[in-house]
Amino acid sequence: MYLRHVVALFFLLQFFYLSKAIAQIDSTNLPLFIIDTNGKPILDEPKTDASLSVIYHENQYNSLDDSANVFHGNIGIEIRGKYSSILPQKPYGFETRDSLGKSMNIPLFHMPEENDWILLANYNDKTFLRNALSFKIFNEMGHYAPRTQFAEVIVNKSYQGIYLLTEKIKRDPKRVNISKLNIDENTGDNVTGGYIIKVDYYDDFNSWVSNFHPLGSMDKNVHFVYEYPSASEITSTQKNYIQKFIDEFEKALYSPNTDSHQKTLSNYIDFNSFVDYFILNELARNIDGYKKSSFFYKDKDSKGGLLHAGPVWDFDWAWKNINECYFGATDGSGWAFQIQKCDPWPAPPSWMVRLMNDPIFTQRVNERYFSLRNSILNEDYIFNYIDSAALVLGNAQTRHYQRWPILGINVGTPETDAQPTTFAGEISKFKEWITVRLNWLDANIPALVVTGLETEISKTCLLYPNPVRSELIIRAEKSMHDIAIYTPDGKSMISIHGNDQNYIILDVRSLTSGFYLIRTLYSDGSQQAGKFVKVD
Repeated sequence: MYLRHVVALFFLLQFFYLSKAIAQIDSTNLPLFIIDTNGKPILDEPKTDASLSVIYHENQYNSLDDSANVFHGNIGIEIRGKYSSILPQKPYGFETRDSLGKSMNIPLFHMPEENDWILLANYNDKTFLRNALSFKIFNEMGHYAPRTQFAEVIVNKSYQGIYLLTEKIKRDPKRVNISKLNIDENTGDNVTGGYIIKVDYYDDFNSWVSNFHPLGSMDKNVHFVYEYPSASEITSTQKNYIQKFIDEFEKALYSPNTDSHQKTLSNYIDFNSFVDYFILNELARNIDGYKKSSFFYKDKDSKGGLLHAGPVWDFDWAWKNINECYFGATDGSGWAFQIQKCDPWPAPPSWMVRLMNDPIFTQRVNERYFSLRNSILNEDYIFNYIDSAALVLGNAQTRHYQRWPILGINVGTPETDAQPTTFAGEISKFKEWITVRLNWLDANIPALVVTGLETEISKTCLLYPNPVRSELIIRAEKSMHDIAIYTPDGKSMISIHGNDQNYIILDVRSLTSGFYLIRTLYSDGSQQAGKFVKVD
């Protein structure tokens, strides 16, 4: 039995010794989802027939006596997830249906019409925000991520707490917008897309084995799972095509010929999506983003044909210090993409490990990360969202924690640090974690490589303190002739000429808060650029 399941069973037994207080809803500012199965149990397949009533009056309180003004009709519902399904608050997947029991597309809230929906449970996330924030960031990076809506859920007259309604990841013009691939499309441009694959739990039927082992783990096999078309619908010709495409990409990726490898990769992957996927999963220190719940998609060659990383999914083990491998560190340290060092299952591909040794990829990571730090990855921006969402959840969270009295108790993900006893404490801890993590990333994101220069970045050039308030110290192995500080968009702010020293102190009090690029011309004529400093 896997560690996560052992831990979950321990805390499940512990839960039954807790208070049995059941919250009652008089009214709520959140949408109400009322599910009735007529006494039938909800299983992990097949879906159980049920009815669903959705009540929501914007800017008003909603009660059980209100009419179902958003949706009232038939659904098929099942328990979903692996680890999360054995926790007390169950996650659900449901399909909206017509009177004949066939799938029926409907819009829900601000989400385009579809028939496949998910209610994510929050037993393993006491802030309720880890998935919602992650999806929001990836969407604002310019990629599709599932849309979300907080709601309170009642199943067979039993209050189940706060859930996150979200879209199921699937091929759809309003979700993963790739071409539909029919069973008769097996030649020419038709067979080249669209596909969705993932790294996740697998079996021999729903997956294939990569020809490349994880780097340094020749005894491990990497499995890629067919998501779309599903394993039961994809044809043998389509299987052969996507397997060959991934194999050719991996051959280029793992090629020892760096120059050829860099040029060839652009024929296979969308660099921007891989960069953003990396940045978000590293910000959240999300190990599951590499070893499971890791999605990739490809459209037809006539529509670009590149492999995209994403959509992102499954962050309830992220944004926290967890008792797994070295990810319990409380100083914000650790690269999630190096999870294979911890011998995980499923075994992850070494795609990001290899890409992070590619100077072109790391340069894009550096540029993109520090650009986003001035916008959607700015603490104020993130914290404004967290505070706003926490305010909306303020009344509902009281009921949720009456139903699931777990505040102050280490349940779900085994965390390494103290457990707050209040919701406000959880929010504060969440924000503190983000600040610590961002500070670590600011100092550890790979340095920018300036192509065309004789000398690349020297790791022995040190900037401290970083962040800095008044005086920045620059220490290098060799003497520095000129030092210049620029804004990320290239505007010169400070320059010092005529120095030939290994140790320089710069007064930066004239700079406003933000990130700046340091450029150094050494006395021997070589140059260095790309080190960033944060001014508080």
